[in-house]
Amino acid sequence: MNAQSQPQKATDQGGDGVVKAKPKRRRVLMVALPALIVVGAGVYWINSGRYESTDNAYFHQARIAIASDLAGRLVAVNVADGQMVQKDAVMFTVDPEPYKLALAQANIAVDAARLQVEQLKGAYQAALAQDKVAEDDALYQADQLTKQQALSAKGVGTGSDLDDARNTARRAQETAAVAKVAADNARIALGGDPSAATDSHPTVQAALAQRDQAAYKLSLTEVKAPADGMVYQATSFKPGQYLTVGAPLFAFLPSHEIWVEANFKETQLTHLAQGQAATVKFDGDPSHPVAGHVEAIGAGTGSEFSLLPAQNATGNWVKVTQRVPVRIVLDAADTTAPVVSGMSASVSVDTGVTRSWRDLVPFGLLAK
Repeated sequence: MNAQSQPQKATDQGGDGVVKAKPKRRRVLMVALPALIVVGAGVYWINSGRYESTDNAYFHQARIAIASDLAGRLVAVNVADGQMVQKDAVMFTVDPEPYKLALAQANIAVDAARLQVEQLKGAYQAALAQDKVAEDDALYQADQLTKQQALSAKGVGTGSDLDDARNTARRAQETAAVAKVAADNARIALGGDPSAATDSHPTVQAALAQRDQAAYKLSLTEVKAPADGMVYQATSFKPGQYLTVGAPLFAFLPSHEIWVEANFKETQLTHLAQGQAATVKFDGDPSHPVAGHVEAIGAGTGSEFSLLPAQNATGNWVKVTQRVPVRIVLDAADTTAPVVSGMSASVSVDTGVTRSWRDLVPFGLLAK
């Protein structure tokens, strides 16, 4: 045993390189390992201020309450709960018959108004003719009065003939004045412009407006999808029920009006700005990150716009870090992510701002 152990002992101690190399490697590791840790921590600290993250975020989708603009019986339903529809697709139809009858009556009213205007134009022409006849008669009777006055001055005519001539001339002038007023009234009835087109008359314009309104109401009997999207909460929406104006019937979720509302701490808003790139991971599928960008930063904290905002005037309060909603819009290429409204998410925003390595030196000595 002693003879065999002696050579091994000599090998461990006799080789200068072996015995001396182990302490040397230990010293290198003791210096290098802390240095690497410090450098790694510094690099992490410098880059850690670039990204602001929060898991207090929720997916939202615009919601439109679909209602009927008309009162009537529901005669056709072309959608079902959860169905995807395209823009301008007819979702349901209100009974159009009452509105078709109203449109027919409006068309008849337009024809009657046009006929009335044509009659007014004819009456105006007749009034002009009567005015011309009365004016000519007044001129004639005035001339006859002048002649009778001349005969009376020569002693040929009698006084009664002169009185009759005066009376006839006066009545002709009065008749001409009345005819002129009638012509003026006929011109006013035509809107002051007898040569204007029939459809430009106020009476016809009013009838045309009523007809357009009736046609518009008839078009509202078919309710169309405002955009591409999904019908929701339409389970009890069935033909035969009576619809009232403005009563919500079901919800409609537009496909492309989606966003994520991320609630960042107020201490994270220093470098946050509109337009910065963001990455969203939904809790339902965290392996599928979705790209987006910051669209807007809220105008106030969540507590500021609550129904009962906190009142700290008494002085008995505890300072709590507030959260500000930040609207994250998903990029068009990633709107196919399998998400539903209200789903939780995690958001990371790239502010593009990094800390300076000079900030690692205490008291700013290196900066001096």
